[in-house]
Amino acid sequence: MFKEVIVVEGRDDTTAIKRAVDADTIETNGSAVSKSCLEQIKLAQQTRGVIVFTDPDYPGQKIRQTITEYVPGCKHAFLPKSEAIPKKGKGLGVEHASIEAIRTALQEAKAEYTDATYQSKIPREWIVEAGLLGGDYAKSRREKLGDLLQIGYANGKQLEKRLAKFQIEPEKFIQAMQQIIQEEQDAK
Repeated sequence: MFKEVIVVEGRDDTTAIKRAVDADTIETNGSAVSKSCLEQIKLAQQTRGVIVFTDPDYPGQKIRQTITEYVPGCKHAFLPKSEAIPKKGKGLGVEHASIEAIRTALQEAKAEYTDATYQSKIPREWIVEAGLLGGDYAKSRREKLGDLLQIGYANGKQLEKRLAKFQIEPEKFIQAMQQIIQEEQDAK
């Protein structure tokens, strides 16, 4: 049984989580997270800890942001978009992920540093040199980097903050970028 309570968007997500792991969940029931839901998450964070595990899309990011502002210090699990696509039909979400993808995302959950004094361990120059800001491949590289580091996708403005908030070590960043560049070269 997971010690932490896992925050998901809805009932189908809870079903998928319970197929993969033994855990308690809190459902936000969409991106308009209610005050009572936030209070429930706050209590869970104080007593057991919380892992926020939302869909890899804009509404999922909005829910994460709302929870982070109200309940600082939660852990975050990220699912790559490629793992959240259904085999048939439309949509994108945790409910479509395989048991293994859910387990991996939860095992790799990262604490978000909320101290206003946190500093990125990755110099901005590295981000620029890695082609993550501007250029033809920047967006695709950021998507791959977010998946490899298990921090989710971030746009150019938010990437540096995301790397700092999750205190990504330089070695991990370098390894991920080497893998991305190697995959790009292999694809040519």
